[in-house]
Formats: sequence, C-alpha cells, structure tokens
Amino acid sequence: MTELLEQFPVTLKHAILDVLSKFLPEWLLPIASAILSITPILIVFPTIFALTTVVERKVLGRIQNRPGPNRVGIPLTNIRLAGFGQFIADGIKALIKEDIVPRNADKVVHFLAPIAVVIPALLAYSVLPIGKNMTALDLDAGVLFFFAVGSATELSVFMAGWSSRNKYALLGAMRAIAQMVSYELPLVLSTVGVIMMTGTLSTTQIVEAQAGGFWHWHAATPWGFAAFFLFLVAATAEANRTPFDLPEAESEIIAGYFTEYSGFKFALFFLGEYLGLFAMSGLGITLFLGGWHAPLPALEVVPSWIWFFLKLGVFIMFFIWLRGTLPRLRMDQLMNLAWKFMVPLTLITIVAAGVWRFMDPGFTRCLTVTAMIVVPYLLLSNALFTARGVGKRTYRYAD
Repeated sequence: MTELLEQFPVTLKHAILDVLSKFLPEWLLPIASAILSITPILIVFPTIFALTTVVERKVLGRIQNRPGPNRVGIPLTNIRLAGFGQFIADGIKALIKEDIVPRNADKVVHFLAPIAVVIPALLAYSVLPIGKNMTALDLDAGVLFFFAVGSATELSVFMAGWSSRNKYALLGAMRAIAQMVSYELPLVLSTVGVIMMTGTLSTTQIVEAQAGGFWHWHAATPWGFAAFFLFLVAATAEANRTPFDLPEAESEIIAGYFTEYSGFKFALFFLGEYLGLFAMSGLGITLFLGGWHAPLPALEVVPSWIWFFLKLGVFIMFFIWLRGTLPRLRMDQLMNLAWKFMVPLTLITIVAAGVWRFMDPGFTRCLTVTAMIVVPYLLLSNALFTARGVGKRTYRYAD
C-alpha cells in the first residue's frame, strides 16, 4: 500500500499513456508524455499560490492583531472554511476587471511582459525532484538549467517598466534589475559547495547523495549551513520579498514595475512572483535539505512527495513570518549587503567546503571549518557596520 501511494502519480501517468497508446499514433506518444508530466505542475503550484494568498493574509492579520479574510467561505458538509474562498473571489475579480493600457505604452511589449514573468518560473519546476522518480525533466545540468531560465525574469521586469512609459514603473524596473543582478551572484555561488561535494549538476543525483537521514543533508554541515543561510537571504531578495521588496515599495514608487498594470495582467505578475518564490524554495530543499527524503530513515514509509511539500510549507510560513516581522531596507543597505558581505562570504564557504572534503572526519574538521566561516562573518559584518557609521543604539530618556 505504501509503495502504491509513493508512486501513485507515476503509475497514473503510465496508465493514462497505456490508454492513449491505443488511440494515438506512436510519434504523438512522447508529446502526450510531456503534457502529462507538466500538467501536475500547472495545476499543483498555482493551487498552492491561491491558498498561500489566503494563508498569508490571515497570518499577517494575526501578527498585526487584526482580522484577515474571514467572509468568503467554502461549504464543506457542516464546516464553513471562512476566508478560504477568498482566492476564488480574487480570481473572478481579476478576470472581469478592465484591462487599462496607457495611451503612450508600447502595447505589444506591455502585453508580453506578464507572460514572460510566469513562463520562466514554470520552466524552473521541470528540473526539481518533487518525489522519487518524479522529475519532469531529469537533466545532467539541472541546476544550471534552473538558473538559466530564472535569469529571464530580469528581462520581463525591464519589459514591464520600459513599455509602461511611466517614470515610477521605469524606476521600479531599474531597482528590480539592480537587485536581481546583485543577489543572483551570491545565490549561484552559494550552490557551488553542494555541486563540489556531490560532483554533479543533476538535481536528482544531488538529492540521492543526501539519503539516509538529516545528518547526511548538506545543511547539517558547517559549510552547508552557512551556504544555506546565504542562499535563503539571496532567494528572498530574488523573489522581492520583505525586507527586500524595494522594487514595489508602495510608499515611494506606487507599485514599481507593474504600476500601469490592472486586471488579469496584474494577477499574472502576482502569480509569477509567488511561483518564483516556490521554485527557489524547492531548489533550497533539493540542494540543502535532502529533497524528498525523510529526516529519519524510519519515516521513509511516508510518500516522498509528501515530504517535499511539507518542507515547502515550512519555507512558505518562514517567508510569511519574515514579511510580518522585518521592515524594508534602504537601497544603499541592500546593495552593500550583497556586494560587501554576501559575495565575499559565499566565496569563503566554497573554500570551507573544499577543506571539509579533504580533511579527515572528526571534531578537528568541524572546528576548523566553523572557524573559517565564523571569523570572516564577524569581520565582514563589523566592517559593514563601521563603514556606515552604525554603532550600538543608545536610548536617552528625559528626567
């Protein structure tokens, strides 16, 4: 029963293919197989996006001591899930709202920009191992493919800002591109240590190398934990999430690069942003947290794809918690953090990973690698604060 549930999506796909083979010519079967592989991606992750929009608003409401969505519900026997029908109402509203395009806008580019945001995010899921034998496109260079398609988002952001013929939209696009380029470098460098240790760019093989329990996960090593932390910060910036949401800072530039978008086009930008966030989270799970493996061998009885989505859920709640907790950075703080702190530290983690690989296992190795990371971390952080003249905050009270 466990094995049946484990491979249920794969078994279902092959069963459908067997039926289709009786009606379709042989040359169409590979196309049908590809469609069956991508259909779950097109259904599952947009559904997670829809539910996340409600969960995020309800959690932020709880953090800020106010009600979140609590009216539109889904009747389910005698239970009414108040608020969890809100995404349906939002979707209907986005579909029927008027599509307003500025008179002077480049209408073709303005139309293509939101589509160009969503497509790279969906392509990134094709190389993520969602479960055992559940990788839509198992490439030998899967990590490289992930970053290659992800970099196309920068072009779509520029398309949106430039085509709008709006100074706020263009300013937001320039901010976004500067931020994405700056944090893409530490994001990629933070994964180099994992690639060095496993000797492969294949996401499937990287997950297989972490089998056997959480102590085999890369995040369980000193260099891996540091690289995972840096990856998490860079991924937050790449996804334009708080505290790195400067491209769409409402108090300064209205809504950034999608200021001149309304209706369903705006919803596509919203969708693309969250899909990119989920894809980054999936890559972090794959590289550092064992992918679809259970934390303990005894828990492998639970289907692998359930473990993947449980870990994804933890990532989503973490990003929601960050949004409700941290204030927005200034632009100079954002750039200084990337170039003066994260880039040097990611390079140091690569060296630390190499030392970990060639030293004999034991306490000495752990202590040496930890010191290689902690000492530069303290020096770089102290230099970053000293250069800006930021000291310890003192509070003075009137007598």
